[in-house]
Amino acid sequence: MNYEETADALDEYVLRHIDPEPEVLHTVQRLTHLRLTYTRMCSGHLQGRMLKMLCATANAHRILELGTFSGYSAISMAEALTPDPADGIETLHTIEVFDELEDFIRENLVRAGNIGRKITLHLGDALQLIPEVSREVGKPWDVVFIDADKRHYADYYEAVLPYVRRGGLILADNTLWDGKVLDPQPKESDLQTRGLQLFNDIIARDNRVEKVILPMRDGLTIIRKL
Repeated sequence: MNYEETADALDEYVLRHIDPEPEVLHTVQRLTHLRLTYTRMCSGHLQGRMLKMLCATANAHRILELGTFSGYSAISMAEALTPDPADGIETLHTIEVFDELEDFIRENLVRAGNIGRKITLHLGDALQLIPEVSREVGKPWDVVFIDADKRHYADYYEAVLPYVRRGGLILADNTLWDGKVLDPQPKESDLQTRGLQLFNDIIARDNRVEKVILPMRDGLTIIRKL
């Protein structure tokens, strides 16, 4: 096998040797590919199981997601929610800027049944909504998943960090950006690559957190608040 054939075979091998994709998420992924463009933005089987496991490891009661897209990742993470012993709360709030996705997202949350009922969708600009939603929830986030406009990752990070509990996680998707982050001088017009480079540099220097980048899919950065 050549390199591409080996990579594809390994991808299939991995999927056969991890937890199966729940039927509702398989349906969401299939409908995403049928009805939306930029379908690569859908987390998919491997990343969905990874997100669920990370949220379960964090014993998450309150999760914030920036960038809903089809709802696949929100449903995956909400599977791991457990009630807060103090108040019984188990909730995921997700923020999506593109209101044309609202109907499709809500359809998928309904498909998810009891899990979907734990998810609250907010439409609008994440930077404006982060303080409002965080105050509404009233307690620190256990997990925050950043998967929105790459130009503003550094801004999202600084906005959410004060609302994350000590020991809580911030997960950031696409932080390797098809290898474009290696470019020492990206075009001035390539604001997404520049935004991710800035974010990665800030995280690397920030002693308020510990961090690791997983080279899965397009890069997943796991950040733990100290």
